[in-house]
Amino acid sequence: MESEPLLGRRSSSWHILGTQESRRSDSSGPHSSSSRNNSSSSGSSSQLDDLYIQQAAVFIEDAIQYRTINHRVDSQSLRLYRWYYSAACRWVLNTTIFVILALAFFEKPSSLSVTSDLRFRQVLWEPPCGLTEGIEAICLVLFIVDVVIKSYLLGWKEFQKSKWLIAYTLVLAASIVDWIVSLSLCCEEKVRVRRILRPFFLLQNSSLMKKAFNCLRQTVPQITSVMLLLALHLLLFTMIAMLLFTRVQITEDDKEWKTYFRNLPESLTSLLVLLTTANNPDVMIPAYSRNRAYSLFFITFSLIGTYLLMNLLTAIIYNQFRGYLLSSIQTSIIRRCLGIRGAFEVLCCERSTKTGRSGSLRMTVSTNTVLQVLQRVKMSPAHKQEIIKQARAFTHDCVTAEQFRALFDELHKEAVKEYPPKPAYRSLFLQKLQTVFSHRFVDYVGNLMVALHVICIFILQLSSLIQYGLPHQGWNPELHGLLSLWEIVRLANMLIVFRFLRIIPNIKLMALVATSVLDLIKNLRAFAGILVVAYYIFAIVGVVLFKDTIPAPQNSTNASLDGSISPENLTLQCGTYEQLGYWPNNFNDFAAALVTLWDLMVVNNWQVFLDVFSRFASPWSKLYFVAWWLVSSVIWVNLFVALILENFIHKWDRSYHPSFSDQESEYQMSVQDMFRDDLEEPTEEDLLERLRQHPHLHLPRGPV
Repeated sequence: MESEPLLGRRSSSWHILGTQESRRSDSSGPHSSSSRNNSSSSGSSSQLDDLYIQQAAVFIEDAIQYRTINHRVDSQSLRLYRWYYSAACRWVLNTTIFVILALAFFEKPSSLSVTSDLRFRQVLWEPPCGLTEGIEAICLVLFIVDVVIKSYLLGWKEFQKSKWLIAYTLVLAASIVDWIVSLSLCCEEKVRVRRILRPFFLLQNSSLMKKAFNCLRQTVPQITSVMLLLALHLLLFTMIAMLLFTRVQITEDDKEWKTYFRNLPESLTSLLVLLTTANNPDVMIPAYSRNRAYSLFFITFSLIGTYLLMNLLTAIIYNQFRGYLLSSIQTSIIRRCLGIRGAFEVLCCERSTKTGRSGSLRMTVSTNTVLQVLQRVKMSPAHKQEIIKQARAFTHDCVTAEQFRALFDELHKEAVKEYPPKPAYRSLFLQKLQTVFSHRFVDYVGNLMVALHVICIFILQLSSLIQYGLPHQGWNPELHGLLSLWEIVRLANMLIVFRFLRIIPNIKLMALVATSVLDLIKNLRAFAGILVVAYYIFAIVGVVLFKDTIPAPQNSTNASLDGSISPENLTLQCGTYEQLGYWPNNFNDFAAALVTLWDLMVVNNWQVFLDVFSRFASPWSKLYFVAWWLVSSVIWVNLFVALILENFIHKWDRSYHPSFSDQESEYQMSVQDMFRDDLEEPTEEDLLERLRQHPHLHLPRGPV
């Protein structure tokens, strides 16, 4: 069956912006009027064909990246659109975001010092006014260009619907105003509001990060009930503790009240820290030494709070976040399906097929047109090669909507582990050797040798430790240099130990865990970005609130870098900031604040920071640290656990499912593919209705 002209349906069905480009003026010359008209018509058809192919290619690229297709589709706008999403422009934008975030390390207070220890800090170099501000101005100009181009490509109607784009504009406006105020004050302002707003540029540049943030924002209100129950639990046991551990006549029996339960704020703080087990069993020891029955109070508190309510909070966060993330990823899947269907619609023409006595119209695209589009699409070479191979395998010179969509199922496979083909030898001897060494028993022998090698190295190191002790008394770096022959041999043995990793693919459960870790690292970018935003904001706020709050110890110039404690500090109370030597942990600059926040997120000994900043700053400073604990240790860590569980359970179910083939296990999963089994594909009617609502591409309302 011969196909109808490709433009047979387009000219009557689609009204696309920019088609006026296809008109060209009559050429002068000795040609007749009829010749000029035919030539003009041929040129117009050629330009229209190119426009439709360009639109289809861009829609497919949108589908690959889960982008919306509701942008301008005329020829000039499409060229600008593809340039905007090119690798070079993305690199410039990402570099700009990195630079503006990195300015916090160089701005006043500068982090350009070897140590953040209060005892060894010297006068630091501060950038002159206008240096970092000039770099920041360049970044802001690039962001303005970015938001202008993005707004133009989407159009005014879509701009009004995009909350992120509106917020982008407002953040830029606020940053520019604050930048002008900073220069007018000669860079001597105490608070720079724009520094707190900078992480927004990182957040809005990643679609997956925005989805994760939206899911996080919607999850937080859902966990308020458990948080209130946890607060009630904390308050109830605080009241009981203040009744149990009251001030008594005997001073020796008064340590529990004096140290941990002197008043309501200290009691709340002590039990809050105990909820994280950071001060366990220190908080219990004074009372437990008096009467062992007091241990029941602390054990009951930990059982209910730490092991029941906190784990219940983890379960709720996991369940709620998974639901919102699933809904958000469903939107991404719809975008991909819509982009693919939109590409088909701008290419398709009608082919008449008859079934019995009744005739029906079937929407198809010629195979050659599909191949032309695929050649223009920017995608990974492996995906493009496989999709083109499948397109060329069609037996008929037409592609239906279902076949067109099925071509892009290959996109769901993020990466394929490919093994190189075995070399072909002409020599019979080499062929036999290849057969022998390709047998699986050779791998078993190799794994056995590696295991024996590791065991021998371990035994030798153990015998050396027993014989000579640790470290070896005969090794003297001053006599033998940095690496003696013995140390080089030990280093080689350490490298050989890594050969033991070759057994991982041969053990199914171990391989499953290893691939889950690799996928987790790959899919953690969005969640790590959320944590970077939280770190950045809290670090900036911490520098504003607590800079130079903790005074440097006296005679700090006489202290040494080996961490020795000065004589006056020897009598300090055990467990305090000063006695533990936590001087490098402070908020005097941005880099030091980041490390301090990390130490707080681990929550080990975080009561030390609560105490020192309460003494030198304000008792209300505890709210800052509690807020950081909630954001980092409670919410983000639980989301991280949820992602680990989802990734591992998904791989476990697929690996042990009877219908799961070995070939599929070689594919790495993205976050979207992780939830694919729970997602629903949009119907054809839904896709067509969404296409009819495209602001720049007008599909006829009624049936064709």
